[in-house]
Order: sequence, then C-alpha cells, then structure tokens
Amino acid sequence: MAKKVYGMFFTGTGTTEKMVTYIAKELAKELGCDYEPYDFTLPAVRKTFKEYTADDIVVLGTPVIAGRVPNLLLKYLDTIVGNGAYGIPVVLYGNRNFDDALIELRNIMEADGFHTIAGGAFVGEHSFSRTLGQGRPDEEDMAVAATFVSKIAEKVKSGNIDKEPIEVEGCTPIRPYYTPRDRNGNGIDIRKVKPKTDMSICTNCGFCAANCPLGSINPENPAEITGICMKCCKCVKLCPVQAKYFDDEGYLYHKTELEEMYGGRRAEDKIFY
Repeated sequence: MAKKVYGMFFTGTGTTEKMVTYIAKELAKELGCDYEPYDFTLPAVRKTFKEYTADDIVVLGTPVIAGRVPNLLLKYLDTIVGNGAYGIPVVLYGNRNFDDALIELRNIMEADGFHTIAGGAFVGEHSFSRTLGQGRPDEEDMAVAATFVSKIAEKVKSGNIDKEPIEVEGCTPIRPYYTPRDRNGNGIDIRKVKPKTDMSICTNCGFCAANCPLGSINPENPAEITGICMKCCKCVKLCPVQAKYFDDEGYLYHKTELEEMYGGRRAEDKIFY
C-alpha cells in the first residue's frame, strides 16, 4: 500500500491545480495515507531535482497546449525520477480536444520510471477565452473526478495492477502540435506573440512578473516581456486591474475561431483506469 500521494502540477490560471489537488487529496483519504502538493509552475522550482520512491503515488498534471504537453516543460519533466512509483497522468484542456497530450504525458512518466495505473483528461476554461469552457472544471467535472478517484483507490487496494502502462486515448507516434488556421486553411503562427500592458491603469503591483511561469516579465517594467510567452494567460486573466491584453490580429482571430467552433458544446472528461 502506498505511503504518500503527491499532487504534482504546472498550472497557469489554476484549473490544473484545482483538478490535480482534488484527485490527489481525495485519493490519499481513500487510501489512508499522507498527501503532499508539488507545484512546479514557477521557474525557480524547475531548477530543483525531484525524485520519488516505489511507495509513492504521483498524480502529475499539466495543461494542454496545441494538443500536446507544453513543449517548454519537456526538459524539466525528463528530470523527474519515478523509481517505480505509481503514476497518474492528468491533463486539462480548453473544451476543444486533448489530442495526444495524455498519451504523451503517460509516455513521459513511463520513461521517468513511473508505472502508470490510470489517466485522465479533464476540461478547464480555455486559457485564451473567458467563455470557452467557462467556469470549468465545474461540479459535473468534479463528479467525474470523484468516480476516477474511487476507481483508482479500488484498483490499488485490490492489488490488481497491470504490468503494462495504462491504455489511454492518443496516437503513436505522437502527432505534431495543433496548428491554428484561417478559413482558407492557412496556418497562423502565434508562437512569438506577447501580451501588451495598458500602463494607464497598471499599478506596478508586481503580480505578473512574480507569477509568470517562465519568468519573462521585467519586474521593473511590466510592459517589457524579456523572454518567451507560452500563452498561459495567467497575467491576462489574473491581473488585479486587468491591465494585460493581447492585440495581435492572428491571436485574436484564432481566439474567435475557437469560441465560435467549440463554444456551443460541452466537451467531455475522459478517464482511464
């Protein structure tokens, strides 16, 4: 029986944290063991080395970006050492599709020395939008997560663990990253797009610089983006005075297309156990 359950996550606007924390905490309760969070969102944490033991269960969560695990996290994820711990990959996607993100995260965990026993793809509000997947994960999503926890706990208690990695949806080999396109099928490249700052309302509170997952915002001048932007939109959605915004035409076109194409449906959570 496991001695500790870890909730390990990278989160932009909080949806991944919410889901991973719930699953890991509730699983620890079901199994009667300790729980510990491990938030690797900020750059300083990703400079440290993380190793688990065979007595651990690790719920590892990331957001889905362009249908995959965020490529800027891959180097760090490869440094984690599982040592035979049970692994549960969890991804959060913005009401479009999780494509190959879950199978990719499963494969990463297996390569890191985890034995994956379950996996889940859950819906969270899309990072670009305030309407696409608005308010998710909500009560219905958390109910699915509760079922997921019960099934995992039952599996662990019974000792009925397959030797093979958990089977999840996705393709092998992993498909390329999702490419935004206009109505004529032409690709829209938003990789270098960065948010702007309305300095007429910015209070220089320091929130965006202190909380940027890539450490890309100059704390002395929040309008200056000194590094890469992964479009997690944490600075845009969580700015206390809403001073951050995007004005790039390609980005706004893609955002509108996503809302129009996928806003009229409720995408499903998918769990595998």
